Order: sequence, then structure tokens, then C-alpha cells
Amino acid sequence: MTSTLSASSAWPESPFVPPPMSENSPDSDDRSSLSDLSDISAAVTDAVDDDERRSQTSVASPTNTAATSVQNVNPSPNSISLPVDSSTPNVLYLSFNQDYGCFAAGTDRGFRIYNCDPLREIFRRDFTGNSNGGGGIGVVQMLFRCNILALVGGGPEPQYPLNKVMIWDDHQSRCIGELSFRSEVKSVRLRRDRIVVVLAQKIFVYNFSDLKLLHQIETVANPKGLCEVSQVSGSMVLVCPGLQKGQVRVEHYASKRTKFIMAHDSRIVCFALTNDGRLLATSSSKGTLVRIYNTLDGSLVQEVRRGADRAEIYSLAFSPTAQWLAVSSDKGTVHVFNLKVDSAALGVDRPRGAAESNATSPSAGSHLSFIRGVLPKYFSSEWSVAQFRLQEGLQHIVAFGHQKNTVVILGMDGSFYRCQYDAATGGEMTLLEHHSFLKSEENF
Repeated sequence: MTSTLSASSAWPESPFVPPPMSENSPDSDDRSSLSDLSDISAAVTDAVDDDERRSQTSVASPTNTAATSVQNVNPSPNSISLPVDSSTPNVLYLSFNQDYGCFAAGTDRGFRIYNCDPLREIFRRDFTGNSNGGGGIGVVQMLFRCNILALVGGGPEPQYPLNKVMIWDDHQSRCIGELSFRSEVKSVRLRRDRIVVVLAQKIFVYNFSDLKLLHQIETVANPKGLCEVSQVSGSMVLVCPGLQKGQVRVEHYASKRTKFIMAHDSRIVCFALTNDGRLLATSSSKGTLVRIYNTLDGSLVQEVRRGADRAEIYSLAFSPTAQWLAVSSDKGTVHVFNLKVDSAALGVDRPRGAAESNATSPSAGSHLSFIRGVLPKYFSSEWSVAQFRLQEGLQHIVAFGHQKNTVVILGMDGSFYRCQYDAATGGEMTLLEHHSFLKSEENF
């Protein structure tokens, strides 16, 4: 692995001496080799400071002031005259930001950033027609609401090599750094202080400000790039596949502890982590059960059932208070489950009334509790309290909205749904709005 920063920085250059190799250092092919740190460290510091001051409903807009007299890692798409293409692009990748207030779409032409509530396109970058590549972005990860993003090429005509992570600063409308690997990058996760890069069987953890390699983890085959990190500052928790089928590895960096959890008998296909890193939800290739674990001691705290037949789970999401869990799958139904987690023991701050709501919320398995242990486990399972029907087979991801008892659903066809569930009675969710976010002419 190698990492480089833009040699044509708009920031003043400063000398950098690579640290000496130690006995615990990775081999030279996987080690950072930086020539200049001033560009990315200044940009990240400014971006994080701006993000902490930013309002809760806005995203930084580009300044379009990138210099055109120097050769950048990636030229500004705004400085290139491109033909106007009014056709709808193909979505290659979708992801929410860390607080679910925005989402990013990677397309076969570039990427777009949207605000969730209200839904609106904040900005887009179309690379089609430039000399660097075909424009396809297969991974785009936001850092909360600031101008720094991580990009990986994708699609039939990728904008960047599939083995590189490009650090994009939208204030400068260009890439200010890159991380190169010997194999394809499967996914990326960002924190304000860390970049986590996931390969097929290895994970790398970097310091954000200088791209220094801090940790590398071996995993079982991980074609989906499964990995999640907590977002509470100063206490990073990372979860990823372990070294055997069905196993999850939990890294507690503050206490320097590693916990292995045998979550399922079959292969892990999806998981989610609360922002504080205390709760982990997992699902396997069977797709019938979702299990919730305490990451501190690895104990199973709850098990819920999506359905009886096999399904591919596309996404899992906790509500901000860990009171609810949302699940989407290829069966075309989004489920919302009521979680009965001991929030006091976990230190989760739930709003007043949440405990009472949990006690009175419907549970499709509660009326069968008197025959637990008599009938098969299926009949005493905990089922979802609310559901929303979608097109079967189409991939959707889900998150909880900022409005009370709402979920936001994104489809790979460009569909956007906002739904509301009744916490007291459950049942079918109410559709509040539905749009196609790819159609710029549509008035959201």
C-alpha cells in the first residue's frame, strides 16, 4: 500500500521525514510513504472545524476557486467544458452520512450529495468527458456535513482506479490525497480522526490528518467490505468480520481490547453499530434473524425475526436512541423492530417516555410468550412492529429520519421514500413523500 498527497498544493509546503521502520511495522508495500502533509492536514482541520459550526440542515457548497494553472491530482470538473447530458445516470453506490441528515450517490458519471430533510440536491460533480477516466464512482463516503469526501472509482468506466481511495476536498474541487493498494478497495469508513479502508481480506486504519497507518486487521473473505466504526470522539469502536464464518471482531481502541463474537452459524452479510459503539446488530446469509449484541462483553441482548424464508439483508440501522431497529431486504419490505435493551446498563440516553413506549409497543411475538419452550422457536420469535412494502428484488438502504418515528428509504433506482410508523399500534407505515432524487428538474 502507498499513499500520496497532491504535489501541487495550494497550501505552503513543509518537509516530512518518513518514520523509521520498526519490528511491528507492516511490510514496505503496505506502509504509508508520504511526501507532504500540509495539504491534507490543513484541509481536514479546516473541514472539521467548519463542520462543527455548520447548521444541521446544510452542506458546504463548493467555492469553485481551484487554481487552473497547476496540475492537480484530479482537475476540477468545473474547469472542464463538458457536454450536457440530460439522461438519467445509473446509481452505483448509496450511503448516508454519519448522522443520517444527508446521503451521497455514486453514479456512472460522478457523485451527488443530498440533504434528507427537506430533500434537496446540495451539489453534484460530473466527471464524464474529462481525460482522467470514465466518470464512474463506486464508493463515496461523506464526513458528516463537511467538504471532505472519500471516493473510489467504479462501474464499467471508473473515474479512478479501483485500488485507490481518493480524498476529495470540494472547497478546492479536487483530490488532495490518495491511498493506493495492491487489490480492489471494497469500502471506506470515515471519522473525524480516522480513515478506514476495507479490502477483500484486510482492513487498514489511518490517522486522517497525515494518512499515517495506525492498524491493520486480517479478516475472512469480505467481498461486501463490511465494516463499521463508532462516531463518538475519543473512543473509537470498530467492527468487522473475524477470521471464521459467522464471527464478528470488535476493536475497542480506547481500552485496547479485542472481542470476538460468534454471531451466526452462516456467513455474516450485514451489520450496524450504534454511534457510541455499544450495540451491534448482525444478520447472516439466511436473512431470517437479526441479533443485537453488547459490544463490551459480547453478550446477546435480543434476537428479532425478519421472516421465515431466506432473504438477502441489504441494510440495518439503529435509531439515534437505540430504541428501534430498521431492516431492508430483497423481499421488498422494510421492517421496524422495537428494541428492549437495558439502556441504563448501556449508558444510552433515551428520551423521557421511551421506556413506557417500549412497554406498550406492539410485538407480534408477545401474545405467544405463554407457550415459549413448547412450540418451535419460530412461534415465539419477536417480529417487527411496523412495515413498508417496496418493489421486491430492488436494493434499498434505510435510516431513521430526524422527524419523530420516521424512516428514510433510498433505492438504487433513484427512489426516495419518507415513511412514518405508529409507535403505539404498529402495522403498515404511512408514506409521507416519494421522489426520484436523480431527476434534477423535479421539485422536491
